[in-house]
Formats: sequence, structure tokens, C-alpha cells
Amino acid sequence: MYPAGILESVGLHAHLASAVVPFVVALMLRFLLGRSRFTTWLVSLSVMWFAINVLMAPYSLEAQREIESLGAHFR
Repeated sequence: MYPAGILESVGLHAHLASAVVPFVVALMLRFLLGRSRFTTWLVSLSVMWFAINVLMAPYSLEAQREIESLGAHFR
């Protein structure tokens, strides 16, 4: 099984959680531990991870199916 196949098998809620949870955890650690090089790096990395997930979400197979089904409702 290819890594992309693993990502295709999870639902949209799991995709959303995989994008949001690291960002929220990084922000909580920044508030709890204070501003340091590690927390700044962690927040920067989580923002990039979030952006990649949001930009790549429409290309997932399940998202394409949902977009097509929404389009069918408007025809």
C-alpha cells in the first residue's frame, strides 16, 4: 500500500483533525512554555503543515467525490 493510499482511506474529519490538532498543540505549548526557539520552530512547522493540508485537501479522492455530489445538487 502506498502512503497516498493510507491518506485516501481516512475520512474528511480525519483530514481536518490531522491539519488542526498539531497547530493547536503547538499554540498550547507556546503559551505554556513561553516563547523560545523550540516553540517558535514548532509553531512555524505546524502552520506550514496546516497550509499544506488545506491546499492539498481538494485533491483527495473523497473530497473530489463530495465536490461532485454538491455540484449535482446545483444542476
